[in-house]
Amino acid sequence: MDTVNKQWQQQVVSWEYSSAATPDLNDVPIQPFPASLHEQGETRVIALDLSRELETPYLATAPNLLASYIRICANEKIATSIAATSEVYFVLRGAGRTKTAEGTINWKQGDAFTLPYNEGVTHYADEDSALYWSHDAPLLQYMGVTPSKPMFKPAFYSKEYMCDAVEKLREPALREKRNRIGIILGNHDSAKTKTMTHTMWSLFNLLPKGEVQKPHRHQSVALDLAVFSGPDTYTLIGQKVDENGDIIDPVKAMWATNTVFVTPPGWWHSHHNESDQDAFVFPVQDAGLHTYMRTLDIQFIR
Repeated sequence: MDTVNKQWQQQVVSWEYSSAATPDLNDVPIQPFPASLHEQGETRVIALDLSRELETPYLATAPNLLASYIRICANEKIATSIAATSEVYFVLRGAGRTKTAEGTINWKQGDAFTLPYNEGVTHYADEDSALYWSHDAPLLQYMGVTPSKPMFKPAFYSKEYMCDAVEKLREPALREKRNRIGIILGNHDSAKTKTMTHTMWSLFNLLPKGEVQKPHRHQSVALDLAVFSGPDTYTLIGQKVDENGDIIDPVKAMWATNTVFVTPPGWWHSHHNESDQDAFVFPVQDAGLHTYMRTLDIQFIR
């Protein structure tokens, strides 16, 4: 036999179909990342890394996404550069600006913006500031590829725009008992999938005081940022629901302002606000990719 044939055959392995159709991969954990990670210390990027749990050779918070906190001390700056097709930012606190090849964007607490593939940007803080930064670099690292061109134009979502849009939905959504009271943030360049970028998706969701938002599930991982919450606000997360639509043996993920927690794919989750203050959550998901692949499979308990 030809030498090359012999060498290539050494790579061959096979499995019986019924026992191998669903490989045993590590589960995505329900994991909180407290605000204390970004509230003190020097200017730096703090990766919300679950690579050990996921068994990836690169930093990752979910198989396709990496989230980080960026802490920037007052009057300081930090540069970030990542081989990703999509970057999503939310301003946790403070005010400043981000200089990009497309121009400089000014931001303040509660704003959000997205960037396509770029050669790197620099963030400047006018006061003590923190950004929530997520991107799809793990997806590209898994595929062994690098981005070659921007796939969408940058977009800026002001706090005022998001809050006004959601407030207009409050009364009809409560009256009609909708599953969520929020807006899916979009970009003209990803209008077909109705997502923030071609791979990433985000919702700005209001959880009114004293309200419960019934369970739903989807096949994308959610990296949930609690933008603001009072006490006794939380998400229940579990794999199954009973005949009444209640989650069986749920894990309780508490909300705290400017903290992130991970909701695994395919798990049911409901939001509960037992406080006297409205709460907001900003989940980031790889749902743009799933929507394009027709695999998102979102389901609601009515």
